[in-house]
Amino acid sequence: MCRWKILATTALAAMLVAATAVLPVSPRELHALATATPEQVGMSVERLGRITTMLKKEIADGKLPGAVVMVARKGTIVYSDAIGFQDKGAETPMKLDSIFRIYSMTKPLVSVAAMMLVEDGVIQLTDPVSKFLPAFKDMQVSVASTGADGKTTYTNVPAAKPITVQDLLRHSAGLAYAEITKNEPVKAAYVEAKFSQPGVHEYDSRDMTPAEQVARMAKIPLIHQPATMWEYSMAVDILGRAIEAASGKRLAVFLEERLFKPLNMGDSGFWVPSSKISRLAQPLPVDPASGLKTSVLDVSAEPKNDSGGAGGVSTATDYLRFGQMLLNGGELDGVRVLSRSTIKLMTSDHLGTRVAMPLQPGELLLGTPGYTFGLGFAVRQGDGVAGVPGSAGEFMWAGYAGTFFWVDPQEEIVGVYMTQAPSPIRAYYRKMFKALVYQALAD
Repeated sequence: MCRWKILATTALAAMLVAATAVLPVSPRELHALATATPEQVGMSVERLGRITTMLKKEIADGKLPGAVVMVARKGTIVYSDAIGFQDKGAETPMKLDSIFRIYSMTKPLVSVAAMMLVEDGVIQLTDPVSKFLPAFKDMQVSVASTGADGKTTYTNVPAAKPITVQDLLRHSAGLAYAEITKNEPVKAAYVEAKFSQPGVHEYDSRDMTPAEQVARMAKIPLIHQPATMWEYSMAVDILGRAIEAASGKRLAVFLEERLFKPLNMGDSGFWVPSSKISRLAQPLPVDPASGLKTSVLDVSAEPKNDSGGAGGVSTATDYLRFGQMLLNGGELDGVRVLSRSTIKLMTSDHLGTRVAMPLQPGELLLGTPGYTFGLGFAVRQGDGVAGVPGSAGEFMWAGYAGTFFWVDPQEEIVGVYMTQAPSPIRAYYRKMFKALVYQALAD
């Protein structure tokens, strides 16, 4: 398999001018995403400036290394800034084209890829995963029971129904993350199978081939019966393997051909080539919130498998284009990658009353209820309940290293926040950024 070619970057573009200050400028043309003054699209330039003020304070206090933030409204960029350090140890300033490990923000990209194959007629959401990956036929489920002595024991029973593609997309497959699950035998099995090295390399299974990944995971019992419980997991890693089996192409190649190239997402992929490694953002060596040594993925070398759940790299510019495509109903720059009906399906509630969620997606992401899950995104159920500003129908996701994005169709907003800060307080910065965007609405 030839090495995946990542596209080159483009030219410089100026940003916005206010009466007393110049808004941060973009170092590269954003193609069809034109710039506008905030007032032209119903936002306040002064209030948007509070985003920079607050992030500068957090960075000066040593809580964050740096960040890139971008906001678009009504199809135009109204705010863009690179703050702090790309690599604080080397005193390298953050730049708008800095590249970030996006971890779980890879999942929406891969979910879109899967839906492309649904539109092609190659995959159906109700297909059993075993149609594409036979090893996942006849799975076992690890069931907990509590004895009279109060001790919990686990027994394996056959899965009542097969895992479907829809289950992978909405995290109801019964798969797990070793870092999250409370099922101790399954947690131990994931660690033994090298899907995680807790405290060393979180969410890292790049050092095994796709075939090895499938074979190892299929031997591990599920933590829930399929289609019964929402629990965040390695489901999208397996979805990536199903995409490869159904398309006959490596996941990186499929995404390059069908998503990244059409949308001019020239810095997105699964590793950073040597020609771009100087743009890779780095975390602080020690997390100031926990006091623990920071460990992140090594993305300088081509992985043995393209991790659809946590292996991606991207820039704020690229991800803003992806978000704008979603807001536009599947189209950007005159190029359509998905239909409007498919975007609607992906951003609808796919849990309902049939799939339980003791821990809601919004609680995992932002520390607040109010969100259900669609196909690749958390979806807001109403204007209220959630402890952050927003609108019913907005959708979002985030990444372990602190990255975050959301799309609000009602307000026509796309927000992207990129940093490398895998800290337990990362939800605080997501909520802060989101609130500071909404308080800048002036129409």
